[in-house]
Amino acid sequence: MSMNVGTSGTEENEVMIDINTTPLIDVMLVLLIMLIITIPIQLHAVNMDMPVGNPPPPLVKPEVVKIDVDPQSLVYWNGVVLADRSELEFKMRAAAAQSVQPEVHLRPNKAAKYDVVAGVMASAQRLGLTKIGIIGSEQFLE
Repeated sequence: MSMNVGTSGTEENEVMIDINTTPLIDVMLVLLIMLIITIPIQLHAVNMDMPVGNPPPPLVKPEVVKIDVDPQSLVYWNGVVLADRSELEFKMRAAAAQSVQPEVHLRPNKAAKYDVVAGVMASAQRLGLTKIGIIGSEQFLE
């Protein structure tokens, strides 16, 4: 509530222009109290029964296929040089057709051509190999 105390020296009643902020403060205090009450309700934890112990090791160790690209941009499949891209795609098709796909570790050399490395990754994706990783990328940091 607001009240006018004192006069300005004239006997006329003047209109008060100031806004009565008391109701606004009351509403803000009520909202603040509601917020303080409802926050602890929203922060309750969900109890979950988690398994105890270590998970069992995988039954079958995954097969790893190592594809290397040397500085002359020759492609190697597990250490054996491949003659051309069709031979690489033939081996990738056979690997993708296996019931458990092997992990493909691609290890390009820093001096190898980019289009050869990108072509190997594109062929692997196009032929359905899903487990592919690039090994030795720390050599590119400088």
